[in-house]
Amino acid sequence: MKKIKTINFIKNWLLDYSVMSKTDGFVVGVSGGIDSAITSTLCAMTKKKVICASLPIKKNKTQIELSQNHISWLKNNYPQVEEIKIDLTKTYETLNFALPFKKNNNLSLANLKSRLRMVSLYFLASTNNLLVAGTGNKVEDFGIGFYTKYGDGGVDISPIADLTKTEVYKLAKELKIIKTIQDSEPTDGLWDDFRTDEDQIGASYKEIEKIMEYIEKNSKRKLNKREQKVLNIYKNFHSKNLHKMNPIPVCEIPNNLR
Repeated sequence: MKKIKTINFIKNWLLDYSVMSKTDGFVVGVSGGIDSAITSTLCAMTKKKVICASLPIKKNKTQIELSQNHISWLKNNYPQVEEIKIDLTKTYETLNFALPFKKNNNLSLANLKSRLRMVSLYFLASTNNLLVAGTGNKVEDFGIGFYTKYGDGGVDISPIADLTKTEVYKLAKELKIIKTIQDSEPTDGLWDDFRTDEDQIGASYKEIEKIMEYIEKNSKRKLNKREQKVLNIYKNFHSKNLHKMNPIPVCEIPNNLR
């Protein structure tokens, strides 16, 4: 991978899109994870205004620290970067109390957190003439659909959505992203038990990437037992989440009915 050229390509793409859309820069939800760290850094490299939004909801202290450390590092290196922290815990609890909740439907609550963050990011974007920059990578956005529809999937632009998780880590090393962020286990931070992405998926990103490559190349290689299991995990997530990745179905009215 040509890391420096890739970094410059994404930076220029971001800058060109902002100029074309007549916006002043970007807003990024910074979670403390590698994807948001990379995205916010690439946005900052354009020299356009960047708001790093920290939006905790009952968040793990470690994640909050990682987020704050990255934002501080970013502000030290890019003076046009601003930080806004909005604790959405009370808002989430109020909405949770008001909504009819069925027992054992914790996924709905996890998605609720993500959607509250999306609403906040778009408020910041519209009041500051900014674009909401997405933080999803290729495995999440186009492989297994590992994101919340109209939550972290609700964005204006996706600068790293064509990068695998492995490529994201390579760019993070090149950009000298804080080591503790590079070393931390990926997590969406939406669950009270602080489960990791691998806990939820049942496979690591590297395993999923290998299966995606296997499918893309139409390989005839015989898979071992673990690889077959990961293939089944991938197929299950991919088919279940196609509604996120495909365009919204439109009921097209026939001409003879008009």
